[in-house]
Amino acid sequence: MLARLRIRIAASLLLLAAVLAGAASAHEVRPGYLELKQSGPASFAVTWKQPILGERILRLRPVFPEGCTAGAETAEQVGVALIRRFDLACPLRSGEIRIEGLERSLTDVFLRIERLDGSIAAHVLRPASPAIDLAAPAGAPLAAYVRIGIEHILFGWDHLLFVAGIVLLVRPRQLLATVTAFTLAHSITLSLATLGHVSLPSAPVEITIALSIMLVALEALRRGEGVENLSARFPWLIAFGFGLIHGFGFAGALSEIGLPDGARAWALLLFNVGVEIGQLLLIAGLLLAVYLVRTLKPERLAPVLRAGAYVVGTAGAYWTIERTFALLQAAAS
Repeated sequence: MLARLRIRIAASLLLLAAVLAGAASAHEVRPGYLELKQSGPASFAVTWKQPILGERILRLRPVFPEGCTAGAETAEQVGVALIRRFDLACPLRSGEIRIEGLERSLTDVFLRIERLDGSIAAHVLRPASPAIDLAAPAGAPLAAYVRIGIEHILFGWDHLLFVAGIVLLVRPRQLLATVTAFTLAHSITLSLATLGHVSLPSAPVEITIALSIMLVALEALRRGEGVENLSARFPWLIAFGFGLIHGFGFAGALSEIGLPDGARAWALLLFNVGVEIGQLLLIAGLLLAVYLVRTLKPERLAPVLRAGAYVVGTAGAYWTIERTFALLQAAAS
């Protein structure tokens, strides 16, 4: 009877992980980007990067103040975004800019307005606040990159689950060195890729990231069974190796937004700071949960950790299969 119950619980966990992986894959957070660069006293050159999820273009549309007139539009698909460019006849001094459809999505839109006098205004529009008042004071242009970095780690399921897998794998005394290795590695490749020194195709990178999630969960399960292999003794080595690949994933998200001219290094640094803040918040939350279980129900700790590793590993396996199949389909078409 107990064995059947365990089988049912395991099957339920695997099914839950598959459902979550499918939902996360279908609703992966990809930010939009709307850039308005002033070209005359009452005219702006507009670049609108509209996110694409799989084969579906998110139904988002920028809406400008009454009286603004848009010119002829060009459109091209670049990576996972549809880029539309057009001219806008409008002074953009009053009224509001709104992203229609954003309130029904799970993504954000980064808005950047650059005027002829050199001033730059930056805003992050969200489902809960899809519009900005042009007459209101603008936020700090670069500070928005910190917030985007935090959101990318907290709402990017693949990176979030990899960090969770690391917490499941390592012992407390190893956690600092392991997280530092992961941070150092993804910072290196994020910087190199974003500044244009190195590039890798996105599809193999995404597949490798999914594999890293599955493998780190597998190693966590083996360690829970008492197997002390290389990853258990030197988890920082595993974290550093896979961190190099995750850095290319971070760079892909940042490239969809772009870096401001004249402040690329600062924006990159602040984005990376945001990623680290998000990562530390996640780790703190997981450690608190482990502490509470250990304190209140110590006999449940091992089953909870094992169940967590199964969920993380199944999600990684699902993404590996899904992304590999998508790559093969694209190669065949």
